Amino acid sequence: MRELAAQLAGWHAEGVEYALATVVDIRGSAPLPLGASMAVDAAGSVRGSLSGGCVEGAVYDLCIAVLASGVPARQSFGYSDSDAFAVGLTCGGELEVYVQRVTAAERPVLDAAWHAPGSAALVRDLVTGETVAVTPDSAIGSAGDPPDSTVDLARAMVLQGSCGIRTIGCGPAAREVFVESFAAPPRLIVFGANVFAGALARVGRLLGYHITLCEARPVFADRAGYPDVDDVVTEWPDRYLRTTEVDSRTVLCVLTHDPKFDIPVLVEALRLPVAYVGAMGSRRADTERRARLREAGVTTAGLARLHSPIGLELGGRTPEETAVAIGAEIVAHRHGGSARSLSATTRPIHVSVAAEWSGDQRIRSWGVSTSSGEPVSSHGTY
Repeated sequence: MRELAAQLAGWHAEGVEYALATVVDIRGSAPLPLGASMAVDAAGSVRGSLSGGCVEGAVYDLCIAVLASGVPARQSFGYSDSDAFAVGLTCGGELEVYVQRVTAAERPVLDAAWHAPGSAALVRDLVTGETVAVTPDSAIGSAGDPPDSTVDLARAMVLQGSCGIRTIGCGPAAREVFVESFAAPPRLIVFGANVFAGALARVGRLLGYHITLCEARPVFADRAGYPDVDDVVTEWPDRYLRTTEVDSRTVLCVLTHDPKFDIPVLVEALRLPVAYVGAMGSRRADTERRARLREAGVTTAGLARLHSPIGLELGGRTPEETAVAIGAEIVAHRHGGSARSLSATTRPIHVSVAAEWSGDQRIRSWGVSTSSGEPVSSHGTY
């Protein structure tokens, strides 16, 4: 829901009250993930989307009703086989939507979660509508200081990168909350300043990455020439990679196409626990590169992690088409996609909604466990 923050900045600055509808649960297939949100003000203006259009009309009416009454509402929307014109999801899934009125008490809480510079979580009580924002250093609530149990749960779910409905407490005092965790954007580090790097930066920004361009030659490391890049670093690629911070979500794309840069940085990259390592070059260049990497001590397992030549085989030729092919491969690798046409496959279109981690097994809320293939619920008890 963080992407909605910029659209609602004007409403917050003007003190506008509005109803906020959020997808808090998904069963089966749905167009957008958990946390997708739509806002409606008293004048009927709409910001955001929940399902790409198939239930927005009904949710709009619900928002207007909640805005008038101030009473939160929770409602499910699913496909109706008996009535093709019934409100529902033509993709066959079911959404559970929570709607609350946002007033002066909730606005600073939402802003605290949405605009936190790093990781944060937003917790909403699904009965009372109380809203809590939790960051690593602070916690604020729309109804005063939040209880420790809520703060602890939120911070644990941020560490897991998870999102969903949870139950806090037990017995008559138990309450359901929806926790949405926001991690800092993952990093995309592009090595080599050229026209392909500029195109890939545009695709990377669309995919939500924080983009760093590393170029050893100062004359080419011109910040003005790369408006979609967050940071430009003038340094030898391998030296920079040895000193910068990376994690399991980091994507490394080597576009220098020059062995004196490529080999040293790839030797470093293939030792790191990053999400993706790709390198640009022809088939011949790739064969020579892999031979040099073996000579430099890269193992067979390390070479297996290298996406080279980089990108999917889409048949494109322009820098923009190449960047789309690279971005598509990154997405497929990130989510375990087959990279085949949907028309040629039969498995669910939306395999995942919100990723959680349990030991060495990735679990996706209301999705599929990558080890068992069994459906996994987004609900839990804390």
